Amino acid sequence: MREIAIFGGSSHPALTAEICAHLAVPQRPVLLKRFANDCLEVQLQSNCRERDVFIIQSLVRPVQEHLIELLLMADAARGASAARVNAVIPHYAYARSDKKDAPRISIGGRLVADLLVTAGVDRVLTLNLHSPQVHGFFSVPVDHLHALRELAGHFRQRDLSNTVVVSTRPRLRQGARRAFARRLGLPVAAGAKERISDSEVRITAIIGDVGGRDVIILDDEISRGTTVFELLDRLREQGARSVAVACTHGLFADNALDKLAAADVTEIVCTNTAPLEAEHPKLTVLSVAPALAEAISRIHIGESVSALFD
Repeated sequence: MREIAIFGGSSHPALTAEICAHLAVPQRPVLLKRFANDCLEVQLQSNCRERDVFIIQSLVRPVQEHLIELLLMADAARGASAARVNAVIPHYAYARSDKKDAPRISIGGRLVADLLVTAGVDRVLTLNLHSPQVHGFFSVPVDHLHALRELAGHFRQRDLSNTVVVSTRPRLRQGARRAFARRLGLPVAAGAKERISDSEVRITAIIGDVGGRDVIILDDEISRGTTVFELLDRLREQGARSVAVACTHGLFADNALDKLAAADVTEIVCTNTAPLEAEHPKLTVLSVAPALAEAISRIHIGESVSALFD
């Protein structure tokens, strides 16, 4: 069995340390330099030759800096004769750029996938891509995990006798919504969503019965929270009794966490795919480090990763 070597980028050192602790393996050192002309240089300060190298880097703010850092680390590992280069990307930010919905724009999700492969990445491990087709943008194997087990485990501890799961975009999110609801034995509903711009959405109707019910809003990512705020307005109009919000990627840009907490929600639940600087009594952060560590272990020894979805 080839030796495993885990390196962490600068985007989320706490998550990298937690993953290494679960695997009981050391985190290998990385030296990051910035030259006077603002270019980055990365040096992997541990032997990679014929090792199974895992590079952990979440594409969070500043996304472009962390992306270039990841590309340089992958290129360095390939140049150091690594047996295999695995990119562990808890949050793949460019997954939202998954289609050409306006003239003369780039499909960034596909471009970044190509850049990773060009840099030397042999395999990708990620969580909750924005849409299923992003998986197909990669020409190398992708292990696409979700955080439904962690999120469902949290809500299973409360009284769910009068609860319904609601999400947006009925067709694209149907699989995740139904899988989450099935884990909790709950009915589902959905908001009919139309995106106007990056900062504006319109939800024209709620499909399903939410009147007098406790609602769990499920989303893959909350950035500004525009979709959630629009959905909250429709749920109030329909007479929902209470609303909790759950997502995998809690980015909370533009003070979205405080705005959500002030919007009469009972709880906000996310995972630690992105580092969180803000704290709030209504916020609960669940760790995906155990799931990522288990996936890394299975990839390394050649076992099935799909067992993590059971």
